[in-house]
Amino acid sequence: MKWRPDWLRGYDRRVAGQDGLAALIVTLMLIPQGLAYAMLAGLPPQTGLYASILPLLAYALCGSSRTLAVGPVAVVSLMTAAALGPLFAPGSAEYLGGAMLLALLSALLLLGMALLRLGFLANFLSHPVISGFISASGLLIALGQLQHILGIAASGQALPQLLPALFENLPQTHLPTLAIGAGSLLFLWWARRHLQPLLCACGAAPRLAASLAKAGPVLAIVVAVLLVGALQLEQAGVRVVGSIPSGLPPLTLPPLDLALMAQLLPAAALISLIGFVESVSVAQTLAAKRRQRIAPDRELLGLGAANLAAALSAGMPVTGGFARSVVNFEAGAQTPMAGVLTAFGIALSALLLTPWLHDLPQAVLAAAIIVAVLGLVDLGALRHTWRYSRQDGAAQAATLGGVLLLGVEVGILLGVGLSLLLFLWRTSRPHMAVVGQLPGSEHFRNILRHAVVQSPSVLSLRVDESLYFPNARYLEERIGELIAARPQVRHLVLMCSGVNLIDASALDSLAAIAERLRSAGAQLHLSEVKGPVMDQLQRADFLQGFGGQVFTSQYQALQALDPDCAERALRQMA
Repeated sequence: MKWRPDWLRGYDRRVAGQDGLAALIVTLMLIPQGLAYAMLAGLPPQTGLYASILPLLAYALCGSSRTLAVGPVAVVSLMTAAALGPLFAPGSAEYLGGAMLLALLSALLLLGMALLRLGFLANFLSHPVISGFISASGLLIALGQLQHILGIAASGQALPQLLPALFENLPQTHLPTLAIGAGSLLFLWWARRHLQPLLCACGAAPRLAASLAKAGPVLAIVVAVLLVGALQLEQAGVRVVGSIPSGLPPLTLPPLDLALMAQLLPAAALISLIGFVESVSVAQTLAAKRRQRIAPDRELLGLGAANLAAALSAGMPVTGGFARSVVNFEAGAQTPMAGVLTAFGIALSALLLTPWLHDLPQAVLAAAIIVAVLGLVDLGALRHTWRYSRQDGAAQAATLGGVLLLGVEVGILLGVGLSLLLFLWRTSRPHMAVVGQLPGSEHFRNILRHAVVQSPSVLSLRVDESLYFPNARYLEERIGELIAARPQVRHLVLMCSGVNLIDASALDSLAAIAERLRSAGAQLHLSEVKGPVMDQLQRADFLQGFGGQVFTSQYQALQALDPDCAERALRQMA
């Protein structure tokens, strides 16, 4: 894997100015996001700021995307809370140590995957599973933050625990907190929809207005801090962030407890995989708009380095965030230097601004989280997926329901497991079509869909799936049924245009099929075998022993085995 910061070539004042503007806007966005996602993960608020400094620098040095913005994100924060919540008290020193260790384990897994070039493992998370997981996580996060909007205590990792706790404590709703939280929700929702048109009407460029509108939570924070301080609402029971230590993140090692590592390893593996899928999807989408290229293995390296930096600087697991990356892109970022400048902006904020955040209500951060994650919820996708493919729809529904009812880790494992089982079930009974020659051509099509010419002595069977252990026996059974129903057949040609693989089990089945056909007075042949599959077959002794021929095309096979039928169909008008 070659590292080369090619974006440094030709770096000039114009590009630096664009990166600087993007960094300023993303910094304004990251401050409230960092605080909010740290709270979501059950960590002290400064942890979110720390996780937005050195990880950005590490990714800028090692990643392949020019516009991806790395830091805490909602889904990974929820998974962090789900992993650590049963083990430690939220906000405690042990909890923070666990978050750092989780980031370290994620870093080691990502770096190991990069070293072994295992980026393809992300393909095992299908889009319906990811969509169901993100939608369920968004709903779970939003419902979990209602306790801060209402000013009550309610906790739970899934709906069966969370909803009863919310309803039980609803009579204890703190009205000043509710007023601040509801007001913040309404403002942030309005800003999400109407602030950009307002800025455009005031003369801002559309792209700049769109980026500034994403920084709406900053205005909500400023107003809320001033309001709480002026009215002394903390003394009235409004929960605030409290004292945030000023200064840069300390460089320290997480607790290297082997027993704790073993407990956290499954969660770290899921966080790594989910984070990589989300990050590389965002990076590829943004790179395509500028005709740039993303290297998945370099992304593994960049995210691994970012999580390693987070683990060594009192941070938490991080990945590329969708919202902040889009803002970075739309604000005009041209190179990873925008991420470097953003890191310096967050560092200055950690040094200078933290004393001003003492009176920040937790309800405002909760409102920012709710508005952000509800944009990720897409329940309509379940309906569309179900209409197109019931198997994929079932996997999406299982993931959605599993996360909501059983928890994050169980839900994602349920969705992935069901996806793989449904794939094996679907490919265990592959589509096979008896085909015939289209009149007036050399093409062959399904006899059930087209008016074709068939040979009474040659049975042409097209297999539309790779042949491997789950469907090898089904192939034997299907061919047995077809031959039994056609006693006049003397040749069976297996059309392999849709076959990309023949494994050892399928090869044994083909040998058994050839032997059974010979005993029934028929012969097996192959046609349209792809080059890689042919290479495999030539490494075995099957081709020398099965007694038939391998034809380049199905027409060539019919021409050799029943030339009269082939020529008659060719002369016949369609």
